Amino acid sequence: MRLQGKTAFITGGNSGIGLATARLFIAEGARVAITGRNPETLDAARAELGANLLTLQADLKDVASIERAVGEAVKAFGKLDIVFANAGIGGVTPVGQTSFQVFDDIIQTNLTGVFFTIQAAAPHLKDKASIILNGSVHAVLGAPGWSAYAATKGAVRSMTRVLASEFAPRGIRVNQVTPGAARTPVWSPLASTSDQMAALEQRLATSIPLGRMGEADEVAQAVLFLASDASSNVVAAEIVVDGGTIGAPHGAPVHRRA
Repeated sequence: MRLQGKTAFITGGNSGIGLATARLFIAEGARVAITGRNPETLDAARAELGANLLTLQADLKDVASIERAVGEAVKAFGKLDIVFANAGIGGVTPVGQTSFQVFDDIIQTNLTGVFFTIQAAAPHLKDKASIILNGSVHAVLGAPGWSAYAATKGAVRSMTRVLASEFAPRGIRVNQVTPGAARTPVWSPLASTSDQMAALEQRLATSIPLGRMGEADEVAQAVLFLASDASSNVVAAEIVVDGGTIGAPHGAPVHRRA
């Protein structure tokens, strides 16, 4: 077991990539505290994953809520070996059609909340701990209508490197996982029914060299590597899990000859 005896704190661990990672971490021997806003999905996660999971209701837009969640995790499990700052929200913000509140909610959750998660956890991290930030291919795609989301993920990409420098004297490694399009609830604002999701997936697949959306479990495997001792000399790195979307875009089906 690659995480035997370790403790982890995962934001947004009640669904999608966060839940898949919590599931994998527990299977690898860790005790895991997860945060989420939805009490029903938190309860479902606890019912599935059992005694080695601690569920904590928290909102990343509320710094006091983050600090309280970290404190409860440390009280239950002791000092932290792993922090996965995973929680985030999606949403389109086209110019001329976006309210300040919608734009600000994305910034506060995806950027400000990530920083204050790390700040809250910092005093409770063991030396040689691992911090993983969750990025996105939107940091470099330039997709129309995604200004706020892309801005937060570009900022997270830069912050990963800054934090890596700050934490290096303690032997704490900071890295980033960068998912592409994956089957998670982040798409629900754009596709609220199964038919809409199937159509969206078909459309997205044309721009992915592997010709399919990814799975949350595939991203979780990359997070596990960064959390484990297998990556003991990996610092300020970005592992992209996107089926080739940003590394080999011209391999996508849309660019292939008939």
